[in-house]
Amino acid sequence: MKITRVETFAVPPRWLFCRIETDEGVVGWGEPVVEGRAATVRTAVHELAEYLIGQDPMRIEDHWQMMTKGSFYRGGPVLSSAVAGLDQALWDIAGKTLGVPVHVLLGGPVRERVRAYSWVGGDDPAEIADAVSAQVEAGFTAVKMNACGRMNRLATAADIAAVVERAATAREVLGPDRDFAMDFHGRFTAANARRVLPHLAPLSPLFVEEPVLPEYTHRLGDTVAASSVPIATGERLYSRTEALPALQAGIAVLQPDLSHAGGISEVRRMASLAETFDVLLAPHCPLGPISLAASLQVAFSTPNFLIQEQSIGIHYNEGAEMLDYVVDREVFRFEEGHIRRPLGAGLGIEVDEKAVREADGIAPDWHNPTWQHADGSFAEW
Repeated sequence: MKITRVETFAVPPRWLFCRIETDEGVVGWGEPVVEGRAATVRTAVHELAEYLIGQDPMRIEDHWQMMTKGSFYRGGPVLSSAVAGLDQALWDIAGKTLGVPVHVLLGGPVRERVRAYSWVGGDDPAEIADAVSAQVEAGFTAVKMNACGRMNRLATAADIAAVVERAATAREVLGPDRDFAMDFHGRFTAANARRVLPHLAPLSPLFVEEPVLPEYTHRLGDTVAASSVPIATGERLYSRTEALPALQAGIAVLQPDLSHAGGISEVRRMASLAETFDVLLAPHCPLGPISLAASLQVAFSTPNFLIQEQSIGIHYNEGAEMLDYVVDREVFRFEEGHIRRPLGAGLGIEVDEKAVREADGIAPDWHNPTWQHADGSFAEW
């Protein structure tokens, strides 16, 4: 079997899909994207496709090594995301060829269902109670929200109070038997994070995500030491080597993204590395159906998995929803906040190819907002 064609599709709301075709008719799908840089990643995918054409798709590890290390300049979100989508598609082909789900190829299932959480915003604290209540009514046992909107470089008393108020509101709605996580989104300085975390500890968040920017990973140890609140990070760490300092700093939860961090191959290795530090895995996934399907294949075969992010109803999704691009929506049906183990071959989903082709290019590229402080200087979004 040989790879004969690689295609890409830029679809609403902000996703990029890739399709790998073989001479035996087996097709694999992946989701290579950097939100806000889809066009750049698309170029990188087609550059890598020049190597893949004519190759045996079953040599997944060999291809991963060549795509990540075959050029002198390597790494970074664009290349690792391009590799990630192609890697997902290769695993999809392997599973379909052998007639088994990818998680079987990764060693078999270690659980029968995966817990997931829903997003409830957080930029507007007035809406938190209603948003959390809606997810509870939908059956979810965990939610995540932003801790703040634009944050001052050093938080005021009012800034701190607003963060705590969001958390307290969520806890009041959820009660003691459900969970909420707070995403600091890299908007906090290390000093701000250390000041706020002790105030959140009595409310028992499941974790606090990305309390400092990834370029300040060397400050994570200080942040971990400031409070008993579990610290999570990893959506902007793209390899085992980038994740290692965060693990050494004492984080509780690692959050690599299956569409950013080298795909199934690398995230599986990152999960194993995390296990040696007694750290849990919670894959980042505010993306589309293929990325979620790939994340679930890892989740079902990973002993130290914690919880799965998913994007159904997330506020970034304008113009399309995750389920618009799959034939059988039941694969992503939630029961009591969990997803049952997918039994289909490969990634376990059937992509609606007609819908994908029709959607390709109909929406402009998505770019994240840019924020400024009151004095006009740059602020983290």
